[in-house]
Amino acid sequence: MRIWIADNGAAFWWIMISSLLVLAVAIPLVPIIAVRIPADYFSSSERRPRSGWIRSPFLRLPVLLVKNLLGYAFIAAGLIMLVTPGQGLITLLIGSALADYPGKSRFQRWLLRRRGVIGSINWLRRRAGKEPLAT
Repeated sequence: MRIWIADNGAAFWWIMISSLLVLAVAIPLVPIIAVRIPADYFSSSERRPRSGWIRSPFLRLPVLLVKNLLGYAFIAAGLIMLVTPGQGLITLLIGSALADYPGKSRFQRWLLRRRGVIGSINWLRRRAGKEPLAT
């Protein structure tokens, strides 16, 4: 590892700075998003459409694009935080909730069953006065 760092000093510092920036953004955002997830979101494999979903065809595509880009950014940040400081599994779960992809529900339930993930999320929800997530 020391040899790689010595040979790739600039890349190492960019990775380190990026990791710290992701951590600085994730610390306030992850709890906010974790509290806003509906309590029954993960308990059913069938997702109900949101009642207030955008009906305008001109706004639907840009909103879906932004939602998916944000979701994939959270997934990338979560993967980075698995090996750097941060809340990697929770960030992955939130990113997977935002992004649309095949096998989404199965992946989310698998991730939620990881040790400490559901406990951490429900601890945040309890502190905010929200009911715990049903799995």
